[in-house]
Amino acid sequence: MRIFLLAVGTRMPGWVNDGFAEYQKRLPPDMRLELEEIPMPKRAKGDTASLVRSEADAIRKRLEKYPGAKTVALEVRGRALDTHALSHKLGELKDIGQDLVILVGGPDGLCPELSAQMQERWSLSNLTLPHPLVRVLLAEQLYRGWTLLTGHPYHR
Repeated sequence: MRIFLLAVGTRMPGWVNDGFAEYQKRLPPDMRLELEEIPMPKRAKGDTASLVRSEADAIRKRLEKYPGAKTVALEVRGRALDTHALSHKLGELKDIGQDLVILVGGPDGLCPELSAQMQERWSLSNLTLPHPLVRVLLAEQLYRGWTLLTGHPYHR
């Protein structure tokens, strides 16, 4: 099973790259986590909706590379999962050999139409989180979910 994080934004601060990489390397080869950064369109004053649509078009093109994968949009209004529920979902996908693609939009969020096309919508928190922090938080929770599946003592 592979987990692909498609995230809008490039050139993250070092602490973000280091934090993500730390949890990424802890995951085993049979539950590999890969990050694909999607460049943000040039920002200018004006139509935010067109920027979000442009990001969505770039994400859709990337999604074509993952046929058959379960697709999940991270959304503030998505379904809140606790760690055990996330672990259970990872276990189910691993058991059937299905890959997972998780989308993180840019500063203005995901295009609503794109989000609606995903199989599920999850929320990491009711709080508004900075997108760089979401990468680290998600990687840690995926690792924590794996530790629950394997009986590793990390999750206490």
